[in-house]
Amino acid sequence: MTTYPVTPRTRVKRGHQRATYDRALVHAVLDEAYLCHVGAKMADRPMVQPTFHWRDGDKLYIHGSSKNGLFQTLIDGEEACITVTILDGLVMARSAFHHSANYRCVMIFSKATVIEQEAEKLRILDLMMKKITPERMEGVRAPNPQELKATTVLEFDISEVSAKVRSGPPVDDEEDYSLPVWAGVIPLTQTREKPVDDPRWIEDHGAKD
Repeated sequence: MTTYPVTPRTRVKRGHQRATYDRALVHAVLDEAYLCHVGAKMADRPMVQPTFHWRDGDKLYIHGSSKNGLFQTLIDGEEACITVTILDGLVMARSAFHHSANYRCVMIFSKATVIEQEAEKLRILDLMMKKITPERMEGVRAPNPQELKATTVLEFDISEVSAKVRSGPPVDDEEDYSLPVWAGVIPLTQTREKPVDDPRWIEDHGAKD
């Protein structure tokens, strides 16, 4: 299947022309972004928590402390609403009303599964490190049993999901196109800068050339 099925909850009603259920696009957004926001009902209040995420096939993963209250709520069976957004640009219109943003966003409804088996947990955490820096796991120390026990890894099915995308220039009222006001898009990107050494690395090994 090249698209995800549309459900009553994932059917986009507001701005439906921007909706997409394309599997490749959903995966691309999830893979490009680093942070997601996980929302769920926690005790007597709503809770939203930002956290790092990564994907393997049609599974999304997050990890955190085994004492994380929201994680425990999800483990107990509360459903999560997970959102990921990439802001691509600020859209400057000729009128205040028609200012907008170019973006790609994904919303997932899913319940969590706890990864218990140690070898699978290590495999999935290895995938997280490969998303951050593909070569990183070759040199760093692997987690010890105590660290692994203190870390909860949650898995979510990517099945009930939708995406919205806005791109292109501003759309003004026809009569506003004659206004002497600049209009267009201010692009926004996320880039990796030159790494900054840990001061202890410099102390022990000297500064890199």
